[in-house]
Amino acid sequence: MTEVASNSARTCRLPAELTSFVGRRHETAEVKRLLADSRLVTLVGVGGVGKTRLALRVAVDLRRAFRDGVWLVELAALENPELLPQVVAETLDMHDRSARPTMEVLTDHLRDKQLLLVLDNCEHLLDACAVLAEILVRAAPELRILTTSRQALGVPGEQTMPVPTLPMPDRESAMLSTDALAQLDAVRLLAERAKAVLPGFAVTDANRETVARLCRGLDGIPLAIELAAVRLRAISVDQLLTRLEDRFRLLTVGSRAALPRQQTLRALIDWSYTLCTEHERLLWERLSVFSGGLDLEAAEQVCAGDGITPEEIAGLVIGLVDKSVLVREEHDSSVRYRLMETIRQYGRDRLRESGRETEVRRRHRDWCKDLVLRAQHGWYGPDQVAWFARLRAEHGNLRTALDFCLSTPGEIEPGLVIATALRYYWIAAGSLHEGRNRLGHLLAIDAEPTLTRARALCLNARLAVLQSDFAVAAAMLDESRELGRRFDDPAVMAGAAYVSGLAALVRRDLTGSLTLLGEALEGHRRTDDPMGIVNSLIYLATAHSLLGNSEEAVALFEECLTICEAQREHWFRSYALWMFGIEVWRQGDTRRGVEMERQAMRLKEPFDDRLGQALCTEALAWMAAGSGDCERAAVLLGALREIWRSFGGPLFGYLGGYHDECETAAREMLGDRKFEASIQRGTGLSHEEAFECAMVDRMSDQRRSREPSQLTRRELEIARLVAQGMSNKEIAAALVIAQRTAEGHVEHILSKLGFNSRVQIAAWVSGQD
Repeated sequence: MTEVASNSARTCRLPAELTSFVGRRHETAEVKRLLADSRLVTLVGVGGVGKTRLALRVAVDLRRAFRDGVWLVELAALENPELLPQVVAETLDMHDRSARPTMEVLTDHLRDKQLLLVLDNCEHLLDACAVLAEILVRAAPELRILTTSRQALGVPGEQTMPVPTLPMPDRESAMLSTDALAQLDAVRLLAERAKAVLPGFAVTDANRETVARLCRGLDGIPLAIELAAVRLRAISVDQLLTRLEDRFRLLTVGSRAALPRQQTLRALIDWSYTLCTEHERLLWERLSVFSGGLDLEAAEQVCAGDGITPEEIAGLVIGLVDKSVLVREEHDSSVRYRLMETIRQYGRDRLRESGRETEVRRRHRDWCKDLVLRAQHGWYGPDQVAWFARLRAEHGNLRTALDFCLSTPGEIEPGLVIATALRYYWIAAGSLHEGRNRLGHLLAIDAEPTLTRARALCLNARLAVLQSDFAVAAAMLDESRELGRRFDDPAVMAGAAYVSGLAALVRRDLTGSLTLLGEALEGHRRTDDPMGIVNSLIYLATAHSLLGNSEEAVALFEECLTICEAQREHWFRSYALWMFGIEVWRQGDTRRGVEMERQAMRLKEPFDDRLGQALCTEALAWMAAGSGDCERAAVLLGALREIWRSFGGPLFGYLGGYHDECETAAREMLGDRKFEASIQRGTGLSHEEAFECAMVDRMSDQRRSREPSQLTRRELEIARLVAQGMSNKEIAAALVIAQRTAEGHVEHILSKLGFNSRVQIAAWVSGQD
């Protein structure tokens, strides 16, 4: 597979390797060969054999061969197959708000992409993964898919590669020198992991036979070797071998057959389980209800009780980390923990056998409900960005809680509470499809008339309006209003008025929107709902602006910004600045309008709000064209083509005219040839480069930033922070951006400069200063 050059920085969305990768040289080469010949390759093998690590190693090695990046979709925490396309779209940083099926949007997005998609842990979603893979490889001729599963997907054209266990000493190993024995992959892995817990460990003439027997007994299964190596912290290698042989002997009594490999791993996990204290075992079982990880607070709330006090949890977590049952990970501003999938499934089986699974899953549901209600309360204020990051980190757990509510009798009401409390998260995270899917299923199962249902209907209608699905939204709003009147709830009535007003605005019924949004504003003021107030102010001001009522529009925008700034709020303020900037520009103050758009873009960055930033970039293109800088306008329009294609067209209907006017003016001034060349320049920009282009004042600045090995202004700022020794988490905190955004910037810096370490970045910065 030849390496492909690209003007835009490549994307490599892969986790960092926390431990060394041992061996697999032949397998790595074989997977690369298969990917060169086939567009769908599946690595199959028993749990713990190292399918994921092999796939990630191959992906890292090939990251520069794919113009549009290498992307890992982790499926272990996903239990609902309906959400598979949504999860893939999220991983690809797609922020679709159209009403089109996600699979359709996904295929359109990938149609002309050259990228490698890694689908990890497909076995529990086998049919859904097979359908998705077959559709995508047919639609996208330059797409390659690498999957890991315990069995093949069964898709036409799929190449499967069984992942073998690690090469290990055979009965003839006595013929090998100690040095040669130590080079066998299974022995190397055991030695490296043993050194991590026992620094002085080495394979010697004295212990070589014991080590060889140990690796044979573990069948060369990487996870089994890693679990066993942890025991060397407390016992000798001879003691470890004796105990393992005793355990395996129990499984083979009465049989001369070799011990099956899956049974070997089960025996190792059984042994890890029995070596835990009683309370550690209970915690292991209860932690298995979490999906995608957890923090200490979550463990304390869900897992305490029935024999474990909250005060014990921290110590038990430390014990499970020490025993390699729990994996400790740095995540944003906190430490999180994760059960490896094989170990998580073992814990879930034990929990199910105990008869306590439903009870613990209900406690998990209660924790998720409490979390989202606190997030809803804290969303409007200085902690908004932190709450957004927290909800994004817990997205897997929220999905699991909603799955529980959908599949368990009597759980629809709490499910609706959770889904409705996530109203701003669904929008900010670009998860409109998922929000509508969850609300729709919950509302369909139980139609009992309650206030909770009224609020859920109103939110579902709002999400439908944002996807321009107006007929569906109208029916839901009618039922929501009816329930609001029945329960005499002014908050529901105000919410329905707001959504109706937003729908009228999007459909260009400006007079109707003015009436409805005015009604919503009054209702929200009466119920003292600050988020409802600022939301209504933004779009009421927009309606006045588009009707030419500039004085009223300015007064409402300024009131909205004053309220938001007092709370140090980001989300609503960014959208107010976006529309206010357009109004200021229309009044003739282009410089101030540009600064407002850029301020809005900076506020949107921590949310990774690609749509919001695209709206601001679009407005900046209009302003550039209006100022005569049509080359810049065309570049910005080109940078937006891909995102608008995923939405089925640019912008909301009420602003579409400005886009057409901008494009016409730029084409007339530049001529067709130069206009198209400028559009193509914009199309070639990465998201980060497009952001930088929107934030600089002259096209010459952007041209300089496109020279080989030159960094954008933001990347240079981050490179200097890297040179100061700051981690990605510290950089994110210093610049008030998401950690994943900081990680992306560092990846682009490494790619542009041709480096592979942060030390090289530091040296480069030193040479520049």
